[in-house]
Amino acid sequence: MRNLNESNITEAVLESFSATSDDRLREILGGLIRHLHDFAREVNLTEEEWMKGIQFLTATGHMCDNVRQEFILLSDTLGLSQLVVAQNNSRPHSATEQTVFGPFHVEGAPLLPSGTDIANGRPGSPCFVQGRVSAQGQPVAEARVDVWQSDGDGFYDVQDSDWKIEETSLRATFITDANGCFSFRSLLPASYPIPTDGPVGAMLSATGRHAMRPAHIHFMVERPGFDRLITHVFVEGDEYLESDTVFGVRSTCVGNYVRRENERAPDGSLVEGPFYTLDYEFVLDPVRTEVSHG
Repeated sequence: MRNLNESNITEAVLESFSATSDDRLREILGGLIRHLHDFAREVNLTEEEWMKGIQFLTATGHMCDNVRQEFILLSDTLGLSQLVVAQNNSRPHSATEQTVFGPFHVEGAPLLPSGTDIANGRPGSPCFVQGRVSAQGQPVAEARVDVWQSDGDGFYDVQDSDWKIEETSLRATFITDANGCFSFRSLLPASYPIPTDGPVGAMLSATGRHAMRPAHIHFMVERPGFDRLITHVFVEGDEYLESDTVFGVRSTCVGNYVRRENERAPDGSLVEGPFYTLDYEFVLDPVRTEVSHG
């Protein structure tokens, strides 16, 4: 492999991976190498620009920890996350659509009984959520529903510098009952900017893009025998529905958060002042198994 140049180096690099025994790994690496090399040739990448790219990725890694994933944020803002979600989750039109996972999910959220208030003192207007999980017109009992969201000021609990999982707020897990139902009291979510204090924020600023996400609540629904559902329920009328900075809005995932005032809430309590209610059905897609005709 001597005297390689910009025209023949790609084939030499591909050949160096030819002994890879894992066919899928060889396919992925080969595609990555070809596209990276073609990209560098297409834009005539300079050595200075190459180094800036290395520094950008290094800084992205330095921003990651156990509660913040800057690489997911980068993938989200480049549209890669939603692209991968879309091509891997082709479902019937009747099933709830998949959306991006986002960087703020945390493992270990408390398992709570339906009806629990998960706001834990955070600011915002009360919101009562009633959900139902179904598939093919039938309720799905004992589904695990993982919930996380921002408060009324647009902040997640993990953005607090002294956050601890033991003192979590606006995130919880619930188990659906025999009718596929679950409920909780929360807050009306607010639109918010994704974190801009790292390299992803610098990229958005340099390219004149805003950092805003439309208001939403995250849901992850799991039950053996069904595809795992990761989705949002967005707030109808939010000004950023058409320009979500992570490209995650699906029309079928826009919910009707109904404003009410001085009424009885779904849990029977009398709420003074304005509050909101959300009723939403999550439709799962059964796992399909290949039928052998051998």
